[in-house]
Amino acid sequence: MSEIDEKSRDLIKTRILNKMQDIKSFPQFVLETMKKLNDPESNASDVAQSLSRDEGLVLRILKLANSAAYGMTRNISNISEAIALLGYKSVSNIILAATVYSAMDKGLSGYALDRGELWRHSLMVAYTSRHLAQITEAVSTEDAYVGGLLHDIGKVILNDYVRFGYGIIVKMVEEKHIPFTEAECQVLGFDHAMIGEILVEKWEMPESYRIAVAYHHKPNELPEDKLQYQPLLDVVTLANTICLMLGIGIGADGLQTYMFPEPIERLGIKSFDSLLSEMIDFAGSVANDMGDMTGL
Repeated sequence: MSEIDEKSRDLIKTRILNKMQDIKSFPQFVLETMKKLNDPESNASDVAQSLSRDEGLVLRILKLANSAAYGMTRNISNISEAIALLGYKSVSNIILAATVYSAMDKGLSGYALDRGELWRHSLMVAYTSRHLAQITEAVSTEDAYVGGLLHDIGKVILNDYVRFGYGIIVKMVEEKHIPFTEAECQVLGFDHAMIGEILVEKWEMPESYRIAVAYHHKPNELPEDKLQYQPLLDVVTLANTICLMLGIGIGADGLQTYMFPEPIERLGIKSFDSLLSEMIDFAGSVANDMGDMTGL
């Protein structure tokens, strides 16, 4: 089969949209906890009360709090104290990572990714985004982390349909020398960034994350009324590119990956080669930290 006819393409679109409707929002206690974490009038006890409904998350936060408090004269066994020590932003990131982990920790044959590779790539992009935000001071480090973590979430939904049209998509990439995402959209009517945007919106997350997910393969096409999100988008785009260049979760869509120079310029990075060399060392340094986030 050299191409997918219009009838089949329409059927694929319908099935994708139906599958999107079946995707559940975050568990209610997660939404409730996240709201409390974003409420300036809430305290650690309020957050702990909501969070206590998930024993696994409580144990994870206590473990990380004791790791952060290494050398103190006593262990931290109270979840409210652990939340206060780690800070609301860190706790929010732990909850988000735990929530999306189960969706990402699976094999995605449509993207030629073995089990765990999408999670490893997404987590590394999150860490890299946070590091870039720190050294450029372009955007909040925590916003950068979340944008990086979510950027490829649409692959979870689109995987089965990419697998169906994989041969056609790869042939288009090789023969037309176009990015995988462009071929993905031409064949299926959607690419994973578009699907990810719908998911993030469905989960009622901030618009900044929706923009980072939707445009991370086209950072120069941001609408004028959304330019306030350009720094976050540039950080996530560059972090994703760096991770692909380092071979971290490269998969099928690493084919014909384009390096956009504009995000580098907008972020004020003088030498990309120096940055890439630094990121090689950085990737090794966070390996243990990433291990703590695996198996959530």
